[in-house]
Formats: sequence, structure tokens, C-alpha cells
Amino acid sequence: MPRAFPLAYYSGVLKIIYLYFSIALFYTDDYKKKDTMQQLAVLVIFVPHIKFSSGALTLFSVNSFLYGFYISPILGAQKTRIEELHKIVRSESNAIFAMVIGIAKLPLKLRKSIQDMFLDYLDHAIRHRRPGGGEEKYEAMIAFCLEYKGEHQDEIDKLLAGLVANQQNRTNYSMQLSNRVYSNEWIIMIILFIVTLSFVLMLDAGDGYLYKTLAALLCTGLSMLLIILAKMSTLTHKKAKQIWNPFNKLINSRFYRID
Repeated sequence: MPRAFPLAYYSGVLKIIYLYFSIALFYTDDYKKKDTMQQLAVLVIFVPHIKFSSGALTLFSVNSFLYGFYISPILGAQKTRIEELHKIVRSESNAIFAMVIGIAKLPLKLRKSIQDMFLDYLDHAIRHRRPGGGEEKYEAMIAFCLEYKGEHQDEIDKLLAGLVANQQNRTNYSMQLSNRVYSNEWIIMIILFIVTLSFVLMLDAGDGYLYKTLAALLCTGLSMLLIILAKMSTLTHKKAKQIWNPFNKLINSRFYRID
């Protein structure tokens, strides 16, 4: 399977594009006479430069306020979502660790069979990071406990009670995985983003180098906000990648250690 480019790659490309805009805007006379630089920043030729009236500047201010006002709580909610997932996975890992310890005195064959079912469940939950991921494996463990008839009934009943109690973690886990940014929220944010970005790109800030550099950096910052939000929503942010570390530790140590 080919390796996909990380979102950080695209953010780097955006930075370069906007900095090319900034560099090309230094040349305000005739773009066609600037052969090398014009090739690097050919897109800037098609962006008109406008001196905005007071009404347009007011519209720009209102749009910028709405963009910040709308995206800030959504970013905060996604950050909280990631933190909650950390807590939920940690809580479930502790519960599974306790259940495995509870079957330590079972015969080797039976104990290994139950541990393998837990390993399948954890592996499935890690590989299928969606609501209901690992649900079939979890239900198989519950079915095994319900159908078991043997001399170790007390230990299996305790295991079943632990599995049922852990369903609260499973429910919270599925709810948080479902709590992505909705499509209608993306539409509103992208519209506000495009309007804000267009104002910045078309704004005639004069011939000062500092203003053109700040405009390029502002465009990059606006884009990075959306990229960070997308990575948080899809759980590909570097902080989100650590959510499943406790599960991985249980698998790699075969329940001897918990992270």
C-alpha cells in the first residue's frame, strides 16, 4: 500500500506558496520582466490588488471576527475530545489488565485462550479506529463467558462481570470517536476561510516589504488553523497518535506491563 503524504507536508507546501506570493509582490512594476521569480510565483499575476474602501474593510473585520469566533470553540472541542479519548483508553486498559490478572490461576490452556481473545480485541480496536471497532471481538468474549460450563465457573463469572462493567468505557469510547467536525461546520469554516484569505491576498498594503511578509505569514497561519483542525478531527494529530499507547503496551508485553 503506497504511503500517503502527511498533512504536515501540505502545510509546508502552503507556506512556500504564500512566501512565493510575498516575494513576488516585492516586484510591483512589470512581472513579465522578472523571468525567474515570475516562474516561481506565476499565480500572483492573477490576484488583483485592491485598495479597499471603509465599507470593504468593515466587511473584512466582521468576517475575520466570525472566522475566529466560529473556529475557536471547535478547535477547543476537538482538543478536549482527544484528552477524553486518552482517559477512556487508559481506563479500559486498566480494566483489561485487572481482568487478565483475575484469570492468572486458571489452567494454562484456558488462560491462554482468554488472553488470545483479549489480544484479538485490542488489535482490532487499534486497527479499526471507528465507533464499534472491536465490537465483534468483545461480544465473542462475552459469549464465551456465558456459554462456559466447567470447574472454573467462579473465575469466568468474575471475568464476565468485568466485561459488562467495562462496557461503560466502550460506550464513551464510541461516542468520542463519533464526535468529529460535522460537514456543515466544515462548509461554514471553509467559506469564512476563503473570504478571509481572499481579502488578505487582494489587499494592497503598499510597497513596504514588511507588510507583504506579514500578509504571507497571515495566510499561512489561517491555513494552518484548518490543517490542525483537520488533523484533530481525523485523529492524525501527533497528540492523538498517543491515544492507543496503553493498548499497544498490553499487546507487546502480553499483559505483563501497562503503560
